[in-house]
Amino acid sequence: MRLKVDVIVTEGTTATRFAKEVTSAVPIVMAQDPDPVGTGFVASLSRPGGNITGLSNLRSDLGGKRLEILKDTIPGLSRVAVIGTSATPGNTQALADVERAANVLALRLQIFEVSGPQDIETAFKAATTDGHAEAVLVLASPYLLSNRTRVADVAVRSRIPTMYYTSDYVKDGGLMSYGVSVTDLFRRAATYVDKIVKGARPGDLPVEQPAKFEFIINLRAAKAIGLTIPRNVFDLADEVIE
Repeated sequence: MRLKVDVIVTEGTTATRFAKEVTSAVPIVMAQDPDPVGTGFVASLSRPGGNITGLSNLRSDLGGKRLEILKDTIPGLSRVAVIGTSATPGNTQALADVERAANVLALRLQIFEVSGPQDIETAFKAATTDGHAEAVLVLASPYLLSNRTRVADVAVRSRIPTMYYTSDYVKDGGLMSYGVSVTDLFRRAATYVDKIVKGARPGDLPVEQPAKFEFIINLRAAKAIGLTIPRNVFDLADEVIE
């Protein structure tokens, strides 16, 4: 604000919240946010109404797609552990979507809460040893994301197939991810900046949902846990790490 910028671009909920606290006049463009209405950043997706607009990274069908891929990857899959942080914005809706998809796919879910980095090993042990889960689905969590290399390592050492919501985990050793292309969201955020500096009001620019998705497989992780990726799943991948 001291630099008298024309637009602020934020990369997530925390940054948007801080930006909102310091200005109600300078336009703010969210590059990604899981629930901009729920967090109070905008009045509605179609009519934001204030000085904030941009892109949401939440799609209700993503959890179901992740479960479908896990079921196609693991023959006879019936029990899936869901690990995440319930307080993370958007996770209440995301979990409800996963539960609906699990009912359709005849999968039994077990939910394990992570309230800090100290819970990572505990959650995976509870899922595999006590819960007898055959796969893990990781939901958004600041604690897991900031410790993603450790999460991926624990998952591999536990020899359990794990699906992540962002490619960051897979690039750091995780098995597979299906989710929104963050690169595409940031590119689209630039179009908002362009419109605003040309005179558009952020409150009149609808918040858009993600349009591009990516499925990434790490074959090194698959080999480490003794998992063979079926050809029909392999062929769906946008990127394969060998």
